[in-house]
Amino acid sequence: MRTLTRRPAVAVLTTALLLLASACGGSDAAAGKIKLTVATFGEFGYGPLFAEYQKQHPDIEIQSRVTDFDTHFKTLATQLAAGRGAADVVAVEEQYVPQYIRAKDKFVNLADYGADQLKNQWSPWKWAQGTDGSYVLGLGTDMGSLAMCYRRDLFEQAGLPSDRASVAKLMPTWQAYADLAARFTAKLPKVKFADSAGTVYTAMLNQSPENYFSSKDDSYIADTNPAVRNAFFLAGGIAQKGETAAATTYTQAWNVAIKQGSFATIACPAWMLTQIKEAGGDGNTGKWDVTTVPGASGNQGGSFLTIPKQSAHPKEAYDLARWLTAPEQEKRLFLSDGILPSEPPAYKDPQVVAHTDPYFSNAPVGQLYAASADTLRPNYRGLHDADVRPEFGHALGRIEDKSEDVQQAWDDAVKTGREAIK
Repeated sequence: MRTLTRRPAVAVLTTALLLLASACGGSDAAAGKIKLTVATFGEFGYGPLFAEYQKQHPDIEIQSRVTDFDTHFKTLATQLAAGRGAADVVAVEEQYVPQYIRAKDKFVNLADYGADQLKNQWSPWKWAQGTDGSYVLGLGTDMGSLAMCYRRDLFEQAGLPSDRASVAKLMPTWQAYADLAARFTAKLPKVKFADSAGTVYTAMLNQSPENYFSSKDDSYIADTNPAVRNAFFLAGGIAQKGETAAATTYTQAWNVAIKQGSFATIACPAWMLTQIKEAGGDGNTGKWDVTTVPGASGNQGGSFLTIPKQSAHPKEAYDLARWLTAPEQEKRLFLSDGILPSEPPAYKDPQVVAHTDPYFSNAPVGQLYAASADTLRPNYRGLHDADVRPEFGHALGRIEDKSEDVQQAWDDAVKTGREAIK
């Protein structure tokens, strides 16, 4: 979906920072027009939509700010603390939503403009992510329901079935996936089965209703939640056997590994397909395919459009955010950029469901991701998810570089995760 959006980020917000009082700010109208600034992390595919909106609203001028994930959230934290400089419409990724809902004094309550009347437009779990009941932080953009991308040619070289239905039957569960990794590596020892342990771990973890924190009281449960332990030991076990390419997603090494065909599978939300295409280049057209992911579908990624109270034009900003997230625009973004809507009217649209991708062997990506989206359930992230999650990713990396075994890495991750909260 976006070249720089979905990699895990180091936490950039602290409780103290979020509690700082904010003053009203925002940019002045420009030469008779109302100037609205929209800040996103990576490209959201909004360029053509901005042009159309300005044509329909000649009194509006839209300016786009696009930065990478870390820069976006570090800058936003500074702007919120200073009480000035924030865009009129700001994209917030799902892992930061719980923190910002707690900092509601810094953001417009979109319910004041009637957003709560639109709740049935979104999947229930998506709507629930962006609200605490009476307060609505943002309007949902995309989501990241999962499928499994795989190399047909490498499966064939390993003597395995390569058609979508057969591949899905080979790995209905994550344990079956791990068993298949061993079979594959035995046949093609120079090719790895997965890109990284972190990708497998994240996909498994996102299928659980709770991760590192309890949905009841936000207490740290990483050390007692069986979903976290099971995901870590299965992914870590694959890594310890040398069955991953140790290529962290969205890095240059990952791009090179895709281009060179160094690994055979990766759990992939819809927005990742564009990144695989860009990394693989034309020479890999038709080598990839897409099938269902092991286990139940989980969500990986997704954002909300919010309006900081600093905005000088909150009503106009809300009207723009509402238009950008309307089903018709969400549908267009999927057909043009592969950005999966979080709204059933959009992802169930006949054009979306019928959409195929020639790069991925004409896989019925619209059908696959729509079906996956329908099975999604809430996944509680917690106020400090962005602090803790990287610690477990680093620990899996230490298994891949052979500096720790799975048990050592687990013990360290549980400890450093707890310390990260403090």
